[in-house]
Amino acid sequence: MSAHPSESTCHPGGDTPAQPQTIVVLGIGNLLWADEGFGVRCIEALQRRFEFAEHVSLIDGGTQGLYLIQHVQAADALLIFDAIDYGLEPGTLKQVRDDAVPRFMGAKKMSLHQTGFQEVLSLAQLTGKYPQQVLLIGCQPQELEDYGGSLRPVVKAAMEEALALGVEQIARWGGEPAPRRTPLGEREAVTMDELALAAYETQRPAPEAACREGDERFFPTTVEN
Repeated sequence: MSAHPSESTCHPGGDTPAQPQTIVVLGIGNLLWADEGFGVRCIEALQRRFEFAEHVSLIDGGTQGLYLIQHVQAADALLIFDAIDYGLEPGTLKQVRDDAVPRFMGAKKMSLHQTGFQEVLSLAQLTGKYPQQVLLIGCQPQELEDYGGSLRPVVKAAMEEALALGVEQIARWGGEPAPRRTPLGEREAVTMDELALAAYETQRPAPEAACREGDERFFPTTVEN
């Protein structure tokens, strides 16, 4: 499994952009729908493994949609992790840069969160507060229709390469990533302790004990005359 070549736009005149003053690293998606949680799991892993300079913010964007506009507008550089349907083999990573990112976010919408975030990027462009540099690290999902399910093995394995690519980019931006030396304090994690990957996978009910396709008590019934 390898990352596809980046889609990128050229900077005017070929100049190398200055190091950003504010770096926002954003993971979006829904932990409760299997591979849709890829982006949030990447943010969780980054925080647990690394420390960064003070001007780097790690954000669990979840499915907040337009509520994320403030984070996008505040960023000089924006790194996004998300599960993206590129039509590739499951677990394949693809990097997309700068002005091409909104187009890819809306190419094949898998859920409402992608519609909302595409609007966030468009609104940031309209307000003139769009990050100078944007990198989307997207992973092709394998399974989405599994409520309460976790990342599939091929997608979980892709996280390692995605994290390496992300840390490399943050370092180039001057974000000073370094292995974490200070343990996270209680309730300091970007995701709730109860939803952390290990707890989520070990404490959730087995598939046969939990209805993941809807609760039959609330299914519509046919009334016979």
